Amino acid sequence: MTKGQTTNIVKGVAGGMLAGIAVGMVSKTMLDNKPKMKKKANRAINTVGQLIDTAQYLFR
Repeated sequence: MTKGQTTNIVKGVAGGMLAGIAVGMVSKTMLDNKPKMKKKANRAINTVGQLIDTAQYLFR
């Protein structure tokens, strides 16, 4: 991979993370009222975090 390709990948990942944060902020009020949904969201966030860690490891 060239430096330009890696930069584009990093920009895409950062954009996806920002979009996820925006959705999370909007849906926070829904999650506060539904504990089961909050538990599932926490699991999903944890899984995405692990995926990002794995992707960082692959690019080293």
